[in-house]
Amino acid sequence: EGAKAAMAMALADAGVAPEAIDYINTHGTSTPLGDLAELKGIKKVFGDHAYKLNISATKLMTGHLLGGAGAIELLASVLAVTKDVVPPTINVQELDPEIDPALNLTLDKAQYRTVEYAMSNTFGFGGQNSTVIIKKVK
Repeated sequence: EGAKAAMAMALADAGVAPEAIDYINTHGTSTPLGDLAELKGIKKVFGDHAYKLNISATKLMTGHLLGGAGAIELLASVLAVTKDVVPPTINVQELDPEIDPALNLTLDKAQYRTVEYAMSNTFGFGGQNSTVIIKKVK
């Protein structure tokens, strides 16, 4: 519920419709409970648009940087917007069977697409939830 609320509040605060988001950089720590909860939250907030999103977890490339994790994930999201390339989710051996296979988790390879808006999620123990939305400036 916290992840869902953070995403919904960020969209409302930014005045951005869910359908405007192209890419979500998830908190993605590869924990069954956390990853599944975040993906379920994405489906609730974005509805059918969830299937048009690129979703990836860059933490699998950087490791967990503790207090710096959110800043690095935000920088990856800024680069996705400025370069129109979505970084991959790497090293996935097996997906939890509860994860919807129709979601584009950007597995193994970066994907090029126009990214006008990106969302970066950072969640922590004890209910700390933060979501930032980045917009392309022309």
